[in-house]
Amino acid sequence: MYASTLWQRYQQLKANTPMVRARDAARHLGVSEAELVAADPQSTMLFPKWADILGELESLGSVMTLTRNEAVVHEKTGVYANVNIDGEIGLALNPEIDLRFFLHSWRYGFAVRSPRPSIQFFDRHGDAVHKIFLTGKSDTAAYARLVQHYGSSPSLLQVDNKSQPMEEPPDESIDGEAFRHGWLGMKDTHEFFPLLRRFKLTRTQALRLAPDGYVQEVDPDVIRTLLLTASETGISIMVFAGNHGCLQIHTGPVHKIATVDSWLNVLDPGFSLHVQTDLLERAFIVRKPTQEGIVTSLECYDAAGEMVVQFFGERKPGRPELPAWTALLQQIGTEEVADAY
Repeated sequence: MYASTLWQRYQQLKANTPMVRARDAARHLGVSEAELVAADPQSTMLFPKWADILGELESLGSVMTLTRNEAVVHEKTGVYANVNIDGEIGLALNPEIDLRFFLHSWRYGFAVRSPRPSIQFFDRHGDAVHKIFLTGKSDTAAYARLVQHYGSSPSLLQVDNKSQPMEEPPDESIDGEAFRHGWLGMKDTHEFFPLLRRFKLTRTQALRLAPDGYVQEVDPDVIRTLLLTASETGISIMVFAGNHGCLQIHTGPVHKIATVDSWLNVLDPGFSLHVQTDLLERAFIVRKPTQEGIVTSLECYDAAGEMVVQFFGERKPGRPELPAWTALLQQIGTEEVADAY
């Protein structure tokens, strides 16, 4: 489809549905979001110098970052500083903008000028992995310089078809005893992913094979209880959401919780979370051993078995998790057991 034709179809769709989001519009038009953005005559394709571009975003001042998957949208406002990239792995470590980058998944970048100036990154399937929007406090001149410096001539997008998800090996083929021994021997939560790779497990299969007492499946609707209780009590929490290209983290309390149709929302200054609850298929309370004691999380998964959002209590290096957080998840777990009888 020619870009001009695609853009005309998009304009017609917006005329009939003014509030349609680019992601939904692309799906309706039968293209990827990256292809739709590339068709925008006001967008500029960027050279794929991801580390360099990320390292210069601090010059923009206060921005809003958006990272999402199919079920969860995570938005944070702050200064995009302290970016550190090592090969294809990186992070931005700040109180507000806290990110983890997996750049092997990134293929395209664009400067998008309307309806709000932004920098947007997409994977090889044309799905958005990370977006940075200017705010009223951003430096628009710095944005213009960045676009001029990294802008490239438009090129043909090559969008790959999505591959099938990883197949789970049969449970009986797994050395369950060795896996559980590895789980119980963890000293840090970051050891969990290497443990999955070592035994070639999906996350949900790992939860199924976990040591007794370390995983409890709960109704996905407990996310509502968790956020409302955190709002009422002031517990400082950590909210992780993202995709295979970027993970975005909020640390702090949450205040305004609102439900609109199937969307459960946190609507706070500097932090917004939008969870499409009808896409949450399963949820688990998960306990992992560390040097500081047990760390407890709530993990939510979609129908494909992908983790879409994960919650912890705020954690400080060298300190055990917040007792109030431990108590909250114990309460949720106990209520789930009571409801089962």
